[in-house]
Amino acid sequence: MSPTSHVTTLGGLKARYLRWGSGDRPAVLMLHGLRSYAHTWAPVAEELSADYLVVAPDFRGRGDSEWDPARNYYASTYVADVEELAAELGLGRFGIVGHSMGGTVGYVYAAAHPEQVTRLIVEDIGPGSSTGTAGAERLRHEMRSTPLSFGSWEAASRYWRGIRPGITEAALASRLEHTLRQAAGGRWEWKLDVAGIAAARLGGDPAGQVDLWDCVEALRCPTLVLRGAETDFLPVAVCAEMAVRQPRLSWAEVPGAGHYAHDDNPGYFLRAVRDFLGAG
Repeated sequence: MSPTSHVTTLGGLKARYLRWGSGDRPAVLMLHGLRSYAHTWAPVAEELSADYLVVAPDFRGRGDSEWDPARNYYASTYVADVEELAAELGLGRFGIVGHSMGGTVGYVYAAAHPEQVTRLIVEDIGPGSSTGTAGAERLRHEMRSTPLSFGSWEAASRYWRGIRPGITEAALASRLEHTLRQAAGGRWEWKLDVAGIAAARLGGDPAGQVDLWDCVEALRCPTLVLRGAETDFLPVAVCAEMAVRQPRLSWAEVPGAGHYAHDDNPGYFLRAVRDFLGAG
């Protein structure tokens, strides 16, 4: 099933979100990562839509949502946007699936709204992932050196293959289609606010800093953390400690996958998500 595209206003900015499935089914919000977009969830959302209403926003500064002139690209801002979206859609109880930055939003939202979140699935992020890991340092380097545009579609493709050598053809095609647009001069520009997002990410988050350990300990819903078995972003030791500190949390590894587990092994990821959402 193809999604329907909708435009609303969140935090005073134009925001686009996608919907799959019927409104009379249990709802699942799917929240993308730092440099991603709503359509990244399409293969998973299409399968889930037989049983769920799936909603995936383009976070501010990404996809077809408006860029934030104030560069408020912080966890607290994204959480406020999700709160507004859930209220607008009349979502009383729903599950959350979040990748990386979207997973951070998921932890924070579920901890703050235990009456709303039925189940939480977090893909490849945990406390300390964004600050003290090899993956965090890799990401900082990539954000400092990201080109602002490309002379050709092929150059953009080479860029993504350079930073994600194992990316599948399907994931690469999706990423190129939904993160680039051709400017009047013929160059290919980002459909994400590369400079603004980098400034917020590299400059710290004094206004929206969150302690994910506090959020993990505050969770009141069943939670599954899916770690890419080959990731450099979420250490096994952190997963194990989360499960000790929070009895409602379990974790598993997605074989053959790095940080983008839903891209690298979509079949396994889908089965894990479907089984967990449908359990109990």
